[in-house]
Amino acid sequence: MKGKLTTAIAVLTAMTGFAKAPQVNVTKIEPQDWFVGMKNKQLQLMVSGQGISQADVKIDYPGVTIDSLVKLDSPNYLFVYLTLKDAKAGTMPVTFSIGKKKKVVNYQLKSREMRGEERYGFTKADVLYMLMPDRFAQGHTDNSKVKMKTQYAVNRMEPSLRHGGDLEGIRQHLDYFKDLGVTALWFTPVLENDSPDNNGQSTYHGYATTDYYRVDPRFGTNEEYKRLIDEAHAKGLKVVMDMIFNHCGMEHPWLSDLPSKDWLNSPDWLFAPRTSATKTAEGQSTTYNGGLNELYKQTSYKLTPTVDPYASNHDLSETVDGWFVPSMPDLNQRNPHVMTYLIQNSKWWIETVGIDGIRMDTYPYADAVGMAAWMKEINEEYPNYNVVGESWVTEPAFTAALQKDSKTTPTPRGYKGKEPFNTHLKTVMDFSFFDRINQAKNEETDDWWNGMNRIYNAFVYDYLYPNPSSVMAFIENHDTDRFLGNGKDTDKLKQALALLLTINRIPQLYYGTEILMNGTKQVTDGHVRADFPGGFPGDLRNAFTQEGRTAEENAMYNWLRTLLHWRQKSDVIIKGQQKHYCPQSGVYVMSHEYRGKHVMLILNGTSEQATFKADIYKEDIPDGAIARDVITGKTIAISKDFDLNPRATVLVEY
Repeated sequence: MKGKLTTAIAVLTAMTGFAKAPQVNVTKIEPQDWFVGMKNKQLQLMVSGQGISQADVKIDYPGVTIDSLVKLDSPNYLFVYLTLKDAKAGTMPVTFSIGKKKKVVNYQLKSREMRGEERYGFTKADVLYMLMPDRFAQGHTDNSKVKMKTQYAVNRMEPSLRHGGDLEGIRQHLDYFKDLGVTALWFTPVLENDSPDNNGQSTYHGYATTDYYRVDPRFGTNEEYKRLIDEAHAKGLKVVMDMIFNHCGMEHPWLSDLPSKDWLNSPDWLFAPRTSATKTAEGQSTTYNGGLNELYKQTSYKLTPTVDPYASNHDLSETVDGWFVPSMPDLNQRNPHVMTYLIQNSKWWIETVGIDGIRMDTYPYADAVGMAAWMKEINEEYPNYNVVGESWVTEPAFTAALQKDSKTTPTPRGYKGKEPFNTHLKTVMDFSFFDRINQAKNEETDDWWNGMNRIYNAFVYDYLYPNPSSVMAFIENHDTDRFLGNGKDTDKLKQALALLLTINRIPQLYYGTEILMNGTKQVTDGHVRADFPGGFPGDLRNAFTQEGRTAEENAMYNWLRTLLHWRQKSDVIIKGQQKHYCPQSGVYVMSHEYRGKHVMLILNGTSEQATFKADIYKEDIPDGAIARDVITGKTIAISKDFDLNPRATVLVEY
């Protein structure tokens, strides 16, 4: 009788409209706080929580109005768009209500540390030092005990697992960077990558983001990241943040509950029935279980369709809509809510921790129109800032077309703007230089195509760039073989570094080159991402110190250190005009001039003795000029012929 009475009461309650109202669940708001005084007054709040799309929202705060509430396919997301017209910093109560149920969230609006115009990015005057936090140094005692949602191992014996480096380890070595003479640090991504190890592989590299607003706890905290940047600034060092808009990690919460069907590109394969997959009530897979099916769409890694005027829709879609790898879902930048989220995220990190620049991963794989909109907003908010986009193509014409204000930029399909399309991307990566110098090192320089001719023949296309001095050059990075390969040819390395640090480019070094770290990707990427000796407990030697380096390593370190410190003070390199001469008799010469002062780089691109024939270069050499060797300090009668040792590097100023 009691059970029947209970049932009757429940039915009556439902019929008379007195059913219990759903709870107001707000589990997360992104961004977690924001800043007043931005040029773009609009703010997107991405609110997540069970059934939150049913909620009404009210805000009673001076200078703030609600523009719209946007509900997408999932009932567990609500997008609140606000205008912060004249809002002041303070605590803004946001009231969410469903029926008679209410929840008030106190949202923080903050004051900015400085105006956007006061933030300056990296320039040609800088030298960037790229490092991987997991492989550089460990500052905390044991990062293998940091609790994450997924299982992982810290094992320095395995090149593709985590090794335990962190932000504190980097902070403890800021003086090392100052002594070396670099001026900016670029870390591979530091954001949370809460992905499980898989067959000896891990996301130690950081390119599978699972939380866009949180530093990976194994690297440290948001507060530690800011402390590191603040202390770097105090020592005159800039910090560049690596970001990825093209894709996220498979364990990002979005993947268990997509906000909308078009949040990702080509997501259908995730929902195809599979016998080994987790099933929903509808019998479809909603989680990635490591297995692919015929609906999975892989990128071709061919970037040419993004600029090819004759590209088929099939090829273009394969490039930009295909997934980079199965474990990295491809974000859809054509979805305005996705793009607004990403744009705000980049601005939030600039304002919150004070990063001095951004390196954008896999730039051309993302939607060109969406990325241009991002860059336009960044440039408007921070006109003196800088962003470099990774574009792994070795043809200068392709790279130049990606740079801001290029006259050769093709109009992307689907672009509907009234003005000619502009990428607004100030800095691009010079894979052409990387490619040519790595070919030239193994060749003898002739009078036409081989050796240093490859460098000469690449630079002749600098007329394609709107701003060649805002192109980033490098000889190696975390995705390539190290320049030394498995050897230690310091003569060839010195030629490459001398070019890198004097050409009309923003130079980027890779960690450990200064101590002759080598390796190739033949077996695994981990072999070009080795631990810096002395950065970890138990290391047998400490290469951060002179005493811990070998004689050969110290010779290379001191040579590069001298060059870097000289470069910091050389107006001729930073501000001067560049000129080069066709390689002749194996010798390649590049000169720079600024206000009557000259710098000349002389390279013997052969394994035989050669001669510097002064008469060829007399237009850049005053009669009787005496030059100073930048490295040794010795004087050279530069207006006269002199012999060059095999693979010699001579850098002089006069």
